[in-house]
Amino acid sequence: MAHQSASALLTAALDAAALGWSVFPLRPGHKRPALHGADHCPGLGDCAGGHRKWEDRATCDPDRIRRAWDRLPFNVGIATGPSALVVVDLDVPKGKGSSDAPCGADTFGALCERAGQAVPSTLCVRTPSGGSHLYFTAPDGVRLGNSAGRLGKLIDTRAWGGYVVAPGSVTAAGAYEVTDPVAPAPFPTWLYGLLAPKQALRILTGRPSAVKSGRYATAALHAETASVECAAQGERNGTLLRAARALGRFIAVGDLPRDVVEEALQAAGESAGMPSAECRTTIRSGLNWSIARNTMRRTA
Repeated sequence: MAHQSASALLTAALDAAALGWSVFPLRPGHKRPALHGADHCPGLGDCAGGHRKWEDRATCDPDRIRRAWDRLPFNVGIATGPSALVVVDLDVPKGKGSSDAPCGADTFGALCERAGQAVPSTLCVRTPSGGSHLYFTAPDGVRLGNSAGRLGKLIDTRAWGGYVVAPGSVTAAGAYEVTDPVAPAPFPTWLYGLLAPKQALRILTGRPSAVKSGRYATAALHAETASVECAAQGERNGTLLRAARALGRFIAVGDLPRDVVEEALQAAGESAGMPSAECRTTIRSGLNWSIARNTMRRTA
């Protein structure tokens, strides 16, 4: 197994935090979180008020990072959601006989070509497997979840609920290394449409009356409904509430009609397995809160 010193990994964690990215320790030489799970939570420290998982405990605080990496060479995880990042994970085929199969980078390049878009120039990290992580900044007001294969075979995305292994970390297969040291670019708007659930797209394009919404507002609707559809059991109601609150501001400024947002969120919530009545109650609560808050800001 390749090794990296504890001091070098501490530096990698501090470097990531200096960019505003929230980090947490991964097991030495591995990709799994080093923090305890809910079943073994001692109820102390960060968890004194109840178990907090790695996404909640990730931090940019240099003092906390130094304490965490004080004795063991933990690899570094970046919690993408709290870091306001969307990372596109381009993987490579695994197993024998896969040398002729297209890799995630090839599929992503073809996807960009079909969309008439250039492959984005952004921060790129090479993974030990030969794949790559493309780092993008997430736009304000959009809470994008993870996706697996939605953009194409061997293409995943990591945002809220996900993490990536930071450059400088090392596993048995090798190191994570920056290959394109540029600032992360904004996540392309056109990709939001490809991540959108079909229900929201039908609502936007199949209505008899024209829906006059900005490109960014439409992308936000797509992204938020996608995050609801992908929410894990136990997190669906909270994800739906956050999505309603995020989209309410577009209703408040007139970029999206309320009924369109309600229909799209209702379809996404039911698709995720939530009861219809629970969806309606949560959506109404989130939208009312957000619309009132954003209307007050505009008149203040």
